[in-house]
Amino acid sequence: MPEFSLVQKILLMGIPILFAITVHEVAHGWVANKLGDPTARMLGRLTLNPIKHIDPVGTLLIPALLLLVGTPFLFGWAKPVPVTAQNFKKPRTGMAWVAAAGPASNLLMALIWVGVAWSAATFGGAVPYILPLYWMGIYGVIANVGLGVLNLFPLPPLDGSKVLAGLLPARAARAMYRIEYMGLLLVAILLMTGVLGRLLSPIILYLVNLLLAPVPELH
Repeated sequence: MPEFSLVQKILLMGIPILFAITVHEVAHGWVANKLGDPTARMLGRLTLNPIKHIDPVGTLLIPALLLLVGTPFLFGWAKPVPVTAQNFKKPRTGMAWVAAAGPASNLLMALIWVGVAWSAATFGGAVPYILPLYWMGIYGVIANVGLGVLNLFPLPPLDGSKVLAGLLPARAARAMYRIEYMGLLLVAILLMTGVLGRLLSPIILYLVNLLLAPVPELH
């Protein structure tokens, strides 16, 4: 990425990650509503207004700290959309569909950002503001692929654990739910030690390169 000012970096990286986590959470609530649980809709969470989904730590503090220490990418999360599984005809199956909706929305968003980057590179020419738009598209792809792949990791409380629980026999699913209270700590440890990064980076890199293959380079 070319040299950008701090404000430019906040915009180029912050806008894609903000939309990535917002759409991710809205997708959970939208599918839950379609399956018979109106909880998110009744609480006003089926909106693309980021303010409704901001988590002070996950949406603001963590990305800001990562930016200040010079990380090549940002990571964050929004307030989880509330879901009442008992409202589904089949609670485990319903939760699996709701959980899968988040990463699926990130794949869709990644494709949209591919279109942004491709359009900027193809039709931009010498227009001054095209270069930032191009890099915003590139980062939008990286952010959404990263968020989607991470959330599909089958460890509670990540979405992948709920998808897996919907596929497992009831007894095995209950065993998975029993470790949910310590799952966030395990995820944090795996992230900080780099274990999760080493496991997921090849997948993320492969998907990012695959999606960006049609996008011309813009310098």
